[in-house]
Amino acid sequence: MPKMKTKSSAKKRFKVTGTGKIKRKHAFKSHILTKKSKKRKLKLTHDGLVHKADESNIKQMLNLK
Repeated sequence: MPKMKTKSSAKKRFKVTGTGKIKRKHAFKSHILTKKSKKRKLKLTHDGLVHKADESNIKQMLNLK
């Protein structure tokens, strides 16, 4: 049986923390930034965590489960 391959799109987008949670980047920070407030752009800069409902799907993509 061959090894399971990790989804390349998932390994580029997500990182696993030391406690096993999955970090992600916020969307809407790449272009059309002039109409967005400084406060909004600053909040989008920081990493977020993946919701529990989506965690199992992402772990399957990363072959962690």
